[in-house]
Amino acid sequence: MVGPGILLVCIFVPIVGAIIVPFLGKINTGLRNISALVFVLISFISAACALPAALNGTPLVSSLELPLGFSFSYYGDALAVFMAMTSSLVAAIIVFYSFGYIEKYPNQNEYYSMVLLFIGSMMGLVFSTNLIFIYTYWEISAICCWRLIGFYRKEDTVIKANKAYLITVGGAIFMLAGFIGIYIQTGTFDLLALQGQGLDSWIVILILFGILSKSATLPFHSWLPDAGVAPSPVTSLLHAAVLVKIGVYVYARLFLVNFHLDVVWSTAIPIIAAISAIVAAGAAIVENDIKRIIAYSTISQLSFIFLGLSSGTMIGVAGGLLYILMHSLAKGGLFLCAGIIEHSTHTKDIRQMSGLAKRLPVTCVAFAMCAFSVMGIPPFGGFFSKYMVIDGSLLSGQPWITAVFIIGAVMTVIYLLRVFCKVFFGELSHPDIKEGTWEMVTSVAILGIMSLLAGIFINIPSQLTTFIVESLGRW
Repeated sequence: MVGPGILLVCIFVPIVGAIIVPFLGKINTGLRNISALVFVLISFISAACALPAALNGTPLVSSLELPLGFSFSYYGDALAVFMAMTSSLVAAIIVFYSFGYIEKYPNQNEYYSMVLLFIGSMMGLVFSTNLIFIYTYWEISAICCWRLIGFYRKEDTVIKANKAYLITVGGAIFMLAGFIGIYIQTGTFDLLALQGQGLDSWIVILILFGILSKSATLPFHSWLPDAGVAPSPVTSLLHAAVLVKIGVYVYARLFLVNFHLDVVWSTAIPIIAAISAIVAAGAAIVENDIKRIIAYSTISQLSFIFLGLSSGTMIGVAGGLLYILMHSLAKGGLFLCAGIIEHSTHTKDIRQMSGLAKRLPVTCVAFAMCAFSVMGIPPFGGFFSKYMVIDGSLLSGQPWITAVFIIGAVMTVIYLLRVFCKVFFGELSHPDIKEGTWEMVTSVAILGIMSLLAGIFINIPSQLTTFIVESLGRW
């Protein structure tokens, strides 16, 4: 048995690592890289160690009471552990991929430091039970995002990094106002003391501003495609492992676990998600920048997660949680494949690519496997999560919204097949290119295989997400 201190290890090992790795980088870059990976793996292992207690219904709790309604407390229930394991696992693969990707760029010490701080902030957020500390970790992640998007320090990248920062932090300020509203209404920031509370509509609206801006949901979506100017492992972190998943996690934590929403939100949120899904999918179909296409895909797929979580049905919510895992694996793989393609061809314009399967066979297969999962093609993991979300939406009695999402699912197939066929089939456009480094190729292969295995062995993740939903006691 492990104690509650394992939660502190999960959170603070990468945060402390963020301080240490720049000094290690001054000594030896190889030592720095390996250390960064080890710090993330320790976080993943620590989260996994907390899983048995969470599944036994005895979540780990580490708490220190502070004055004025604050509490420095962490709570490792099944939802938090699931999110921590998903984020840290994909993040570890992304860090390993980074060994080959950024080895020739400057600012590498800062890169690894910001990545570790990014991951630590995600761990802190998912385990925190105090709204103010959730907000604090939320803002730390925004600072890391700002520095990482502007990694190349070019004028256009800095402008787009500033844009991402302003939109997400602006939304977070509204969310903080909502948290203060909760305190005014209840006298506490402690989520464990707020179980089953109702919220005034104005508080819900303020919190949703923060959630939707972080998750790049329409109309706060424009910063995410622009973030494609960042290195590919950074965009993979943003889209797959950490940043945009913060929003959907906080939605689940606040509005599924703790607070009861008025029935009007069970219609309003799916409508917002449906509009976002269709608009983003349409943008992906006409876009030619491979990273922007995948970014618009992220916006569209996150809407499926919101649909599941807001469906009010057991299968829909379980599907939404399962979608988080499947999307993290597959979308992380797509962005890392895009990084290999960009590194090899020195372009992101798919109109200037063709026939790359002849020179990038592993990347081609990995891209296909991850794309099939995002499309929802059986037996890949994405099929099961998408099916459960759509089934849950139908059971909630919203056939028109469900129909919109089915159209969005068809559009997903169209734009991903367009990219795949354009990039990998036809006459070879770049005869002198070759696969990325072995770290890069291994990383995309792992994510592609995991996207397939997650579907073949679907009982394991689906049972975990079903347990999480059952533990909420609402069905």
